[in-house]
Amino acid sequence: MSEIVTIQGLQKNFGKLQALRDVNFTVNAGEVVGFIGPNGSGKSTTIRILLGIIKRDAGQAKIFGKDVWKDSLEIHKRISYVPGDVTLWGSLTGGEIIDLFLKLHGGGDKKKRDYLIKRFELDPKKKAKGYSKGNRQKVGLIAALSADSDLYIFDEPTSGLDPLMEAIFQEEVEKLKNAGKSILLSSHILSEVERLADKVVIIRQGEIVETGTLDELRHLTRSTVTLATEGDVTEIAAIDGVFDFQQKDNEATFSVDNQYLNDILARASKLGVKKFESVPPTLEDLFMRHYEG
Repeated sequence: MSEIVTIQGLQKNFGKLQALRDVNFTVNAGEVVGFIGPNGSGKSTTIRILLGIIKRDAGQAKIFGKDVWKDSLEIHKRISYVPGDVTLWGSLTGGEIIDLFLKLHGGGDKKKRDYLIKRFELDPKKKAKGYSKGNRQKVGLIAALSADSDLYIFDEPTSGLDPLMEAIFQEEVEKLKNAGKSILLSSHILSEVERLADKVVIIRQGEIVETGTLDELRHLTRSTVTLATEGDVTEIAAIDGVFDFQQKDNEATFSVDNQYLNDILARASKLGVKKFESVPPTLEDLFMRHYEG
C-alpha cells in the first residue's frame, strides 16, 4: 500500500514550548486515519505543518512524496481541507463562496455541489455574514467534498453541526473511502472516528502514544462481560484478569483482559452457562486510558 502522507520525527517548538515531539505516522492510499487527542495535544499544529502553513523545526513531512513546505503549491492542487472553524467573506453568498473555492481548486463537480447543497440543507443564496457556525462549516464541507481530490484533511469538520448533519458527513466520507480516497480525520467525536477510521493515531502532549487499527489497539483495553450461570458464578471472580466484579444472584458483570477470556469460558462452561455477553472496548475506552488523571 503506497504512502500518501509520511511523517517522521516531526518536531515543532513555539518559543520554549515544544508542541510536537518526534511525531511519526502515515496515511496510506485509500485509508481513513483518525487523528485524535484533546485540545492542545498537537493535532492542529501537525495539520498546519502538513498544509505548509507553518514550518517544522525538525523531521520529515511529505504528501505524495513531496515536501510539504517546499512543494506546497503542487500538493494543494490534489488535496481538500476543512478546518474546525470556517471563516468566510461576509458580503458573498454561500453559493458564491463554494463556487470560488471550486474555481480556485480547478473546477470541481457542479452536479455533486448541487447534490451536497441539498443534502446539507444549505441556503446558498444567503449572505455568509448571516450564517451560523454550523452553516459556515457546511459551506467548507460542500466545497471540499465537491472537489475531486486525492487526499482530504478534516480538522474537527463537524464542529457546530447537529447530529443529523454529522451523520450525513459520515456517509459522504464513507463514499470517498469506497472510492479509494485517502482521508486524515481529526475529530473530538470518538464515535465518528470509530465508524470511519481504518487506523487510529492518538496524540498526547505533542507525542504519539498509540497507533494502529482498532482491532490492534483493543487488546490494550478490557472487554465488559455479562455472565449468568446455573452454578455459583462467584467462582469467576477469582480468575486472573477479572476486574470490577459485580454480582446479583447468579448473574455477574465484570471487565476482563482479553487474553483471559478463554479461561473464563472454560470455567463458566463447567458452571452451566445461561447467558454470556462480551462487549469489546470502544475507542472512547482506549482514549480515556491515556487521559484519565
